Amino acid sequence: ELSVFEQRFNNDTKGAPAYDPAILLKIVLFAYSRGVTSSRGIAQACRENVLFMALSADSQPHHSTIADFISRMDEVIAPLFTHVLMVCNQMGLIGREMFAIDGCKLPSNASKEWSGTRAELTRKQRKIDRAVERMLAAHRSQDQQIEPEIQARQEAQVEKLEQASAKIKKHLATEQERFGRGKRAKPIKGNITDPDSACMKTAKGVIQGYNGIAAVDSKHQIIVHARAYGEGPEQHALIPMVLGIKQQLRHASGQDEQVLQRTRITADSGFHSEDNVKVLHKMGVDGYIADNQFRKRDPRFIDSVTYKNEQQKRKAERGYKHSTRFSLKDFDYDPVAGTCRCPAGNLMWCRMEGGLINGRKATGFQGYRKDCRACPLKAQCLRKPNQKEGRQVTFFDNSERKESSYLKRMKEKIDSPMGRHIYSERLGTVEPVFGNLESNKGLRRFTLRGESKVNAQWLMF
Repeated sequence: ELSVFEQRFNNDTKGAPAYDPAILLKIVLFAYSRGVTSSRGIAQACRENVLFMALSADSQPHHSTIADFISRMDEVIAPLFTHVLMVCNQMGLIGREMFAIDGCKLPSNASKEWSGTRAELTRKQRKIDRAVERMLAAHRSQDQQIEPEIQARQEAQVEKLEQASAKIKKHLATEQERFGRGKRAKPIKGNITDPDSACMKTAKGVIQGYNGIAAVDSKHQIIVHARAYGEGPEQHALIPMVLGIKQQLRHASGQDEQVLQRTRITADSGFHSEDNVKVLHKMGVDGYIADNQFRKRDPRFIDSVTYKNEQQKRKAERGYKHSTRFSLKDFDYDPVAGTCRCPAGNLMWCRMEGGLINGRKATGFQGYRKDCRACPLKAQCLRKPNQKEGRQVTFFDNSERKESSYLKRMKEKIDSPMGRHIYSERLGTVEPVFGNLESNKGLRRFTLRGESKVNAQWLMF
């Protein structure tokens, strides 16, 4: 049903006739299935590739037309995604027995070098301005002695730095400070090029990008709901994804079915939180959300845990430095005064007070950079002698930890033989979908900017 495109592509009596949106949609989706995301690449394929020629009826749309069509897909992608689900539902491809939810972090069309909090970006802008002043002062003092080619190169460099400074100033004047979620939300890094994207830690390092989250049906690995977020943490996305599953299947089947009460929801430890477990229980959803200690309690992984312990023991016997690192007992922590001194006697600054880690109240301290870099004991304290940040330590409240009944109930359910069996199906349900998108479909990064446009590209894939 492509009526959503009619208003946009109905031309008046002036100008050339618009391209048929059905043709543009066909070639874009086919290009994405072949890993071609560039509008210029798609336009070239329409001129040179016989398959694209056939799909486009040899209309050869310009790359600007394709780029405009893709960049405005965020307005119409939601109903198109639902229509695809309706076709899948009519073919009996959606089993509704289990839905696995997971996220895939991908780089965006922005560099992490242009990321930072307002304080960090302000310091960077001032540093650039000082560099420009030094270059101009040196240029004025040597004006008569510099060769014309060197002078032109210096002027170009000054102009480039001034543009960078102006770019940062504009961002600071127009964009608000971003804060993380939670009661003690701290400022998080924003990006000048794409303010909606975020710095995220992945197995391949820190990236500037988006987290594409998908809910996958276990029968034929059909994605029933998907959403891209400009945030690395995933706890906030679980309940919206569960509600999105319900809404999408209600639209696909045309009836208000109680799918959440007859299915199972599985997700990894990234989605685990007390609030999420509590909401799922009150909604009557049979959820299996693993915590970060799940594998340590699983007897099937006892061999890997034993192997890890043996490796650490062997390293300690060989005299590795990190085996003799100072432990918490070597730090002088005063819970009454709220202070902490390192083994060298230096006062540490409090980086976290009264925070919660896995439901336990914690207080964290960190050594000052200048103290740790010049400390004679840093070989016994730091993981790496040349690391930039100071030593961090965290002290937990010694009072008895009271675990909520919801978390306890989830642990008991997921540790049961049936719970382990159900949760093990999550890996084989959702991970092959992401592998298919990245390896076969060629989704290596998002090429658009802005959360709404990136979300449209995620849904098109």
